[in-house]
Amino acid sequence: MAHADGLLRIELVYSPLRRQVQRMTLTLTPGSMLADALQASGWLALYGLTSDKLRCGIWGRPQALEHALRDGDRVEIYRPLRVDPKEARRLRYKRQRKG
Repeated sequence: MAHADGLLRIELVYSPLRRQVQRMTLTLTPGSMLADALQASGWLALYGLTSDKLRCGIWGRPQALEHALRDGDRVEIYRPLRVDPKEARRLRYKRQRKG
């Protein structure tokens, strides 16, 4: 449901580095898509992100860039994993056994 002025309020969140979170509140027109929020933020150019490999979601659920936004949505931009979680667990286990 849009606000009385008919616009959508969207929160955009991105963590460019570990323990660093950037937040932005956007006001968009009804019918806007996830891609529109990314363009309106200016973060694609600022952080050197490309939309072809970009992973995004809304409230922790991955969504396509064509996903229609609703008022109050929290759009999240996901960084690629630096290490496979299974491999990280395996390495931690090996370190614990040696110690």
